[in-house]
Amino acid sequence: MHARVTRQPIAATATALQDLFGQRLVAAIAGVRDPKAVGRWIRGEDVPRAQAAAALQNALQVVEILRTQEDDDTVRSWFRGMNPDLGDRPPALLVREQPENVAQAARAFLAR
Repeated sequence: MHARVTRQPIAATATALQDLFGQRLVAAIAGVRDPKAVGRWIRGEDVPRAQAAAALQNALQVVEILRTQEDDDTVRSWFRGMNPDLGDRPPALLVREQPENVAQAARAFLAR
């Protein structure tokens, strides 16, 4: 899972996340103000900065962790909703700055 996400082109990562979450949430995950930037990354017209690219990769890794046991609707809800393991903050807004905490919260969710 980690190796596959790390090795795939960032456009593929952005596409997978956009298909699941939509452009607006992917932009928020990446920490960019313009959701249209996500479309430019997908089309190869631009590339995200290093921190944004890392956030996308980290988010997709957490998605893949959750998908081992949950469907896409649950994954979407988990990313958008308040999470008690993260101080009642949504994982989507924390994955850029605290990827290890978000991954740990995902594993804890699956263990319940």
